[in-house]
Amino acid sequence: MFSPQGPSALELLIQALSSVERGYDLLAPKFDHTPFRTPEDVLDACADALTGLGPFDGGLDVCCGTGAGLRVLESLCAGRISGVDFSAGMLAQARYAYPEAEYVRADARALPLAGAFDLAVTFGSLGHFLPAERPAFFAGVHRALRPGGVFAFPVGAPPPLASRAYWSAQGFDLAMRVRNALWRPPFVMYYRTGALSALRTDLVAAGFAMPSVTPLTALGRRDDGSPKYGLVLARRAATA
Repeated sequence: MFSPQGPSALELLIQALSSVERGYDLLAPKFDHTPFRTPEDVLDACADALTGLGPFDGGLDVCCGTGAGLRVLESLCAGRISGVDFSAGMLAQARYAYPEAEYVRADARALPLAGAFDLAVTFGSLGHFLPAERPAFFAGVHRALRPGGVFAFPVGAPPPLASRAYWSAQGFDLAMRVRNALWRPPFVMYYRTGALSALRTDLVAAGFAMPSVTPLTALGRRDDGSPKYGLVLARRAATA
């Protein structure tokens, strides 16, 4: 799962026993050498799906981490691109990779941005928000967008009940719940808390129009022919 440049088992254990912020500060220098970074083919598929929705001026990568999503924004946005994250370590890595972008250190549940962006994206972040926290997260993104702005993020199709992926995700979430019941501070990262129906409900409650899902067919199909991934597109209503 990890390249030789990735973290050791001990480093991962220390990270898992830390808070989310501290854990990512520790992991940041080696994060891009782990399977936790969003794969290039997912980024490319999302960029392709967003190309026809522009033009976009300003772009925002929410929970930007080391900046994988900034490459998508660079290819789509004519104006400034920005990344926001609450891990100073991850932001330092992003600044090194994308020095032309602007950065804000902030908690995504209380984004200090308003009406400045035409496109917002997030990759691999939703598992870090409990269902009760998602409304604040989505409301902050809604505020950060200009009228008519688009919020986009990829989602994977639910794995079949009999698949290894399904039971691996279930096992991971159970381990995290046990860890958080026994150890403080908590480390919030769950795979099975973001059903598409719940995400849509929370996006609409935050002020977005009813989201659509664009199939990312370049990333493959399941045995039943349905796409393995889709891109959720939520738009802030345009003013008159």
